[in-house]
Amino acid sequence: MKKLLFAVAAVLALSAPANAAIISDFGIDPPSSSAPFGNAPGAGLFTDYYTFQLLEGSYIAVANATNTFADGVIGGANYIGNFAAAIFETVGEPGGGDDTLVFGPQFATLNTGERSQSLNGIGFLDAGNYYLQIAGNAGATAGYGGNFSVTQVAPVPEPATWFLLIVGFAGVGFMAYRKRNDAATLRLA
Repeated sequence: MKKLLFAVAAVLALSAPANAAIISDFGIDPPSSSAPFGNAPGAGLFTDYYTFQLLEGSYIAVANATNTFADGVIGGANYIGNFAAAIFETVGEPGGGDDTLVFGPQFATLNTGERSQSLNGIGFLDAGNYYLQIAGNAGATAGYGGNFSVTQVAPVPEPATWFLLIVGFAGVGFMAYRKRNDAATLRLA
């Protein structure tokens, strides 16, 4: 299984387009408000990377991107073919082939009557170094824009914590029950 995963990673690394660049760094613990992003990559295959780092805790990440092709021609100068996004956990350099796919790829869908296509994704991330990858095959004047946000979520207690909490409440309840019965016995005597 490891050999198969290594072979797939090697093929993906070797097939990476020449037009690949880190476009922006969203920073450490990006704000929970939206961080806009976008690029006009020029004609041909492209892969854009948006890096970010999450410190302590768990997060919900939301990303969306839109490609508008005003001429309405699929495959035209404003269109991005195979428009897709994914989030990777960084192991080495972004796009180096050794990173871990967290979720995606999510491919764009055509928006009815709007002469545009969009993609949306949501997922949970733990603390670590990540990047959002946007890729496709752009027409000569094609571009895209979108928003990215992360929001920290409260941790969910582990089962052992719930068990100890329930046992503790049961113990307090039993002690109150015993104390009430002991008080009743003393009054009768």
